[in-house]
Amino acid sequence: MQRFSGLEAMNREILRIALPAIVANITIPLLGLLDTAIAGHLGDATVIGAIAVGSMLFNFVYWNFGFLRMGTSGMTAQAFGAGDKSLQARMLQQSSVLALTIALAIVVLQWPISWLGFTLIGPSDEVLELAGTYFNIVVWGAPPTLMMMSVKGWLLGMQDSKGAMYISIVVNVINIIASLVAVYALGMGFVGIAVGTLMAQWLGLAYSLWLVRRGYAHIVAMIDWGKTLHMQGAGRFFRVNGDIFVRSTLLMLANLFLVAIGARSGDLILAVNALMQQLNSLFAYFMDGIAFAGEALVGKYYGRRDSVRLRLCVRRLFVWAAVLTAVFTVLYAWPQHLFALLTDDRSVRLAAIDYRWWCALLPLCGAAAFVWDGVFIGLTYTRGMLWAVAVADVLFFVLYYLLPADMGNHGLWLAFVTFLAVRGVVQTVLYSSKIRPSLNN
Repeated sequence: MQRFSGLEAMNREILRIALPAIVANITIPLLGLLDTAIAGHLGDATVIGAIAVGSMLFNFVYWNFGFLRMGTSGMTAQAFGAGDKSLQARMLQQSSVLALTIALAIVVLQWPISWLGFTLIGPSDEVLELAGTYFNIVVWGAPPTLMMMSVKGWLLGMQDSKGAMYISIVVNVINIIASLVAVYALGMGFVGIAVGTLMAQWLGLAYSLWLVRRGYAHIVAMIDWGKTLHMQGAGRFFRVNGDIFVRSTLLMLANLFLVAIGARSGDLILAVNALMQQLNSLFAYFMDGIAFAGEALVGKYYGRRDSVRLRLCVRRLFVWAAVLTAVFTVLYAWPQHLFALLTDDRSVRLAAIDYRWWCALLPLCGAAAFVWDGVFIGLTYTRGMLWAVAVADVLFFVLYYLLPADMGNHGLWLAFVTFLAVRGVVQTVLYSSKIRPSLNN
């Protein structure tokens, strides 16, 4: 009876963090789905491809700085578990200052970033022109976007996933409304999608700062902005974030390669791959809810030195992940209606159906890595995350180039789902051999 009660309590804790995170995350892929749908109804595969390339370039840029959220959440969660309010305040300060510094660099270096990104992706001239317009507008949203990463990571570490949820919902609701108004009511067409995104980013930052000030005034008051450049205790902060940065860069290489090969295969394949990546993003944002629960709870229990609850938490995270994986695997095995929602282009829909089984494999192969990422971040065992992606990257590229050329885009997706699976396998080995024995001591 006591064990059952413990399981129920742990499930409640996981759902308390995961459900608001999932609700928040759903608005993100829904926004991507809406942008793709608007583009799909504005024109042909070229317009869909332009949104895919433009938004993907920002995803790649921001992806590299995902440590602003992940590193902040893990270390803040440990500070929360240890009851160290001074460290909680310092995490918010250090992460915010770093986010603003990086964002200003992105704005200053926007031309070489766009040139390099579009050169590597290699879209057609028609797609490049539209994607360049999108980038030139949305790049001015870098400061609020990166600042909100830090704030949401800090809130998650403080076990406040509802706060992070409110920020995501507000930003994405504004984005959806602004994009629809700009595209249709104001007649801005394709440009309206970018304008709506930019407006939402700045208004979202204002809301985020107000939310933190209102709910955590006692923590904010402990920040000494006069000592910003001192960065007390920043060594561990930069070590953890450095690991995550390199890991994110390696992830970016695999995903950038996926987009680039698709782009070089023609606008039709580029559009098909964009639809499949939207489905992968939808699953990822559900699974990130489970991962976020891992970051917050594992970090908290690690900070408290409560290894019993920590191990129980890990087991329950995988149970919930298995449920979500089963649901999405079945859903993605028959994706016709999902494709129809995304585009009116019949040729794109028909071509995408040929890849339905790769869609179904995405959840099965990728689920474990999501859970382990959350656990490793909570433990700040970021070096393990780095090694897992490094091994998966090598196998991804080797497998792709060893596969017969006549497999075409199918070979690309075979290599990619293998990449997803290898990440989870490596992290499982690392947890079993390095982490779990130390928790038993």
